[in-house]
Amino acid sequence: MMSKLGYCLPLALLIGACTPPGGAVERTAQAPVAIDSARLMHDIGVLAHDSMEGRMVGTPGNARARAFLERSFRERGIQPIGTSTYLYPFSFTRGDTSRTGTNVVGQVRGSAVPERYIVITAHYDHLGIRNGDIYNGADDNASGTAALLAIADHFVRNQPRHSIIFAALDAEEGGLRGAHAFVDSPPVDVRAIVLNINMDMVGRNDAGELYVAGTSHYPQLLPYVERVAAGAEVTLIPGHDRPAARPSDDWTNASDHAAFHRAGIPFLYFGVEDHPDYHRHTDELSGIQPGFYARAVRTVLSAVRLLDREM
Repeated sequence: MMSKLGYCLPLALLIGACTPPGGAVERTAQAPVAIDSARLMHDIGVLAHDSMEGRMVGTPGNARARAFLERSFRERGIQPIGTSTYLYPFSFTRGDTSRTGTNVVGQVRGSAVPERYIVITAHYDHLGIRNGDIYNGADDNASGTAALLAIADHFVRNQPRHSIIFAALDAEEGGLRGAHAFVDSPPVDVRAIVLNINMDMVGRNDAGELYVAGTSHYPQLLPYVERVAAGAEVTLIPGHDRPAARPSDDWTNASDHAAFHRAGIPFLYFGVEDHPDYHRHTDELSGIQPGFYARAVRTVLSAVRLLDREM
């Protein structure tokens, strides 16, 4: 099958046979931050390509996605933490089957308080192949993973005050296994982690709305969110985090931030409400809305910058 990317085959990308497009850096009067929107779309296209076979934990497609992420971390200048590796394998049992997942983790060291850490997370696994259909998970969660790379690009070029850990987590689907493995055996002292920013499904929303959960549990974060929302290019809405709500309306335990919350680490979770392609094989790159996606990523980046500067 021909690549959906229009640049080159993703498998060639994994071995360095072609160079990702640079693209013009996108700037707007409304946003004081910039991302390379062409590279953002390139990266989500690689992760959501048929060659990744839905990125299910423990599969060859998942391993190809992991290889792409490991190479991307190295090429972007994200540094390993205390070792020479970005790869943190973990084991878990699902039913009667023992499985191995692997988190991809690196850091950008801070300038002012380098021993305090903000952890930015996004899961890169998805549902694999079912009944012959590839579940490419473009929004869930190739969108968050490519956004993580874009945000890392910014902080490699603009050193943060805190150290920032970038963690592409595995095995979120079916149990948040990678997140729990990270929190249970972190690469730094867990007491030094001051905040988790999690992204899961940030690539499309017809109403231009992006939700941010966590301020109900950690009200000290609400003033920061309100300041970001006032200048955001999307409609940024705090919510979906009240325990009294219906289970489907409370996202407190819906994604990897739940593991940090369990450990008492404050979190902000950025995501869109479910759309018709959620957990269906129709969650394809063609459904991503490039304009909204870039604006959403810039909004998350604005939040990280503000929190890093003033928290």
